[in-house]
Amino acid sequence: MTDESGRVVSSATEDHQPFSSPQIGWAEQHPEDWWRACCLAIRKALVSANLSGKDIACVGFSGQMHGAVMLDEQGSVVRPALIWCDVRTEKECLDLTAKIGREQLIQLTCNPALPNFTLTKLLWVRENEPENWKRVRSVLLPKDYVRLRLTGERATDVADASGTLLLDVAHRRWSREMLQAAELDEGSLPGLFESPEVCGKLSSTGAAETGLKVGTPVVAGAGDQAAGATGMGIVAPGTVSATIGTSGVVFAATDRPALDPQGRVHTFCHAISGRWHVMGVTQAAGLSLRWFRDTFAMDSSGARESYDRLTEEAAKISPGSDGLLWTPYLMGERTPHLDANARAALVGLTASHTRAHIVRAILEGVAFSLRDTFTIFQEMNVPVKNIRLGGGGARSPLWRQIQADVYGHPVEIVEAEEGAAYGAALLAAVGAHIWSSVDAACSAAVRVASRVIPQPAAVATLNVSYSAYRRIYPATKELFNPH
Repeated sequence: MTDESGRVVSSATEDHQPFSSPQIGWAEQHPEDWWRACCLAIRKALVSANLSGKDIACVGFSGQMHGAVMLDEQGSVVRPALIWCDVRTEKECLDLTAKIGREQLIQLTCNPALPNFTLTKLLWVRENEPENWKRVRSVLLPKDYVRLRLTGERATDVADASGTLLLDVAHRRWSREMLQAAELDEGSLPGLFESPEVCGKLSSTGAAETGLKVGTPVVAGAGDQAAGATGMGIVAPGTVSATIGTSGVVFAATDRPALDPQGRVHTFCHAISGRWHVMGVTQAAGLSLRWFRDTFAMDSSGARESYDRLTEEAAKISPGSDGLLWTPYLMGERTPHLDANARAALVGLTASHTRAHIVRAILEGVAFSLRDTFTIFQEMNVPVKNIRLGGGGARSPLWRQIQADVYGHPVEIVEAEEGAAYGAALLAAVGAHIWSSVDAACSAAVRVASRVIPQPAAVATLNVSYSAYRRIYPATKELFNPH
């Protein structure tokens, strides 16, 4: 929650259940659990700030992108949602690409067919769970399910909708051609809005469960990447964010729907009307470190080591990790490989390497994977003047320095750490007319707290490591790719 100056006055979190993975490459969550956690977090935040629902002028939204929430006639969830990192839909991607044509698909949606996108998940359910599909009457993205429970309205924003493979991104509308090719009815999709537009009001049911006031306006909001970028002030060309959460994202605002003909980066609508963004995605960025810790890093009592302890150890290792390299393809990879069958690799191990070397190699490998996107931006003539860091990767002093050294560019950290939630609050403030535009909101509220300067010797070492890193995927691709 923010005040009229954009200062954070309260924040709260509530855990929901982690995703389940019944088979390799599958990832599912229960939408009802998101709603439960949301209600508890809202009440916590109100209590923490000593506020009541009547003190809230407007509500904003953000959430994970690409998930497929399928609802029946009564608005009940038909099956667990297939979420963003679910990559079971390679066959559906190939079939859709063959039907439409790869170039035509990119022209229609600004993106290729990837297993992460919502449409391919819907096609998988229709093909593999026909009884469930018969019950489906409407489809929502994850944050929009929470909005439905809060307001009773089926709505979404053009930024989040860009990740469905059903949006005409260049013209900011549902694509009739894609709906026709997929044999879907536009009536099953939510209404489309720009991110700061009011698209509903709190219902009596939503108010009763959250403690908010009936009739409080709600803006469309944005998916986590566009909202997070807004919260970091990434709204005009030249300013770029590198965010490391579970996944990793390099995000650049543009004033045109810039296209990579190879589809290696995504081109989506931004949370600002008349603006777009390009972004590259690493599937398992922070997830790489979490996987290593949860699997291998136990202390003497059998408890998991803290991330701080692991990074303190890694900070004692020289840049380049004494030749050890990590490719973070634990969940396949999007940018730049577009390969659901890509697999992670720890390359160059010797008997002298320690746990600290492995942790540092993971931190460097994730930064290398994000640097791949900067390399593509250069090819596309997307300007990079300022780089701002977000997510867990911005909280670790070591990971900040590694990113500055790997990118060979100073990096900035902004004051507000709430990321996408902060961006959602700024969008709500625009919807409440506290600021006249998203640009004005970011200019007034987003402040840089610190800068990290690259170290020349480390930059030189990591340039050599990056060159070696780039050779690993081509060398291992055929081991794991059945085609």
